[in-house]
Amino acid sequence: MYSSEITQASNFVKGVDTTFLITLGVSFFFLIFLTVLMLVFIYKYNRKRNPKATQIEGSTSLEIVWTVIPLLLTLLMFYYGWAAYKPMTKAPDNAMEITVYGRMWNFMFEYENGKRTDTLYLPKDKPVKLNLVAMDVLHSLYIPAFRVKQDMVPGKENNFMWFEPQKEGIFELYCAEYCGLQHSYMYSYVKVIEDSAFQSWMVDTTQVVAEALESPTATGRRIMQNIGCFACHTIDGNKLVGPTFKGIWGATHTVTTGREKREVEVDEEYIRRSIYDPNADVVEGFNRGLMLSYEGQLSDEDVENIIEYLKTLN
Repeated sequence: MYSSEITQASNFVKGVDTTFLITLGVSFFFLIFLTVLMLVFIYKYNRKRNPKATQIEGSTSLEIVWTVIPLLLTLLMFYYGWAAYKPMTKAPDNAMEITVYGRMWNFMFEYENGKRTDTLYLPKDKPVKLNLVAMDVLHSLYIPAFRVKQDMVPGKENNFMWFEPQKEGIFELYCAEYCGLQHSYMYSYVKVIEDSAFQSWMVDTTQVVAEALESPTATGRRIMQNIGCFACHTIDGNKLVGPTFKGIWGATHTVTTGREKREVEVDEEYIRRSIYDPNADVVEGFNRGLMLSYEGQLSDEDVENIIEYLKTLN
């Protein structure tokens, strides 16, 4: 049951809820009506009360009634469903655009000024268009309080959702399409704030300054946390989807390069190649194709910081 605190969290809440309640009402009506009718017939036409079967020839009027009424109810449900769905297909021209990257197993949000976060910050009462980019497999972005959900299909162009947040607060956001081992960890939040506060947050350089003061090691860990590295790789020696990072620096691994198996030492060149071309050298015991390239998403400086962090895990 949705609480009254979030029933109008976006401009689509009313239309979706109306459609849901009408469909639920029709379903409950027929559930109750047919169940009662069935019980009446069981009582009235049981063997004791009706020992000799009666031949019923049928009724044209009844046939028309139970054809026309369900048709009208179906059209009614279709109308409200279409009326709620149609506005979702065209975003306003003045909508603020945010690119959402989904990959196993995290979301990352990139704003028009290049700022990136793992939590979606939005201005209240302003239309927002989310451009959805799936980096590996099928995901589905779902914000229950806003009543919006859209599949994120790899390679699909012009894949988006839009809405207008209408209530300040923190709301859940998660993947609604099973996408692999740690699908349930693909979970984040939407933080809706006043437009003035949002504009201040957008241009705030405090975080940039703080990040600049971090050590390369701390920066590297933060970057890896933000892009979801620890969903597939552990730092304690346990095996997940990918090799553990524990003791990786300077270690020798058996990898498959093309069709050739060879021994490689984990150094800067190997890590850089693994980030930008992860299927070039596949570590023995692990599958090809599960990790996609981060080229264009990570700068050379980001990679340098990641390398510095990995050096500390020995």
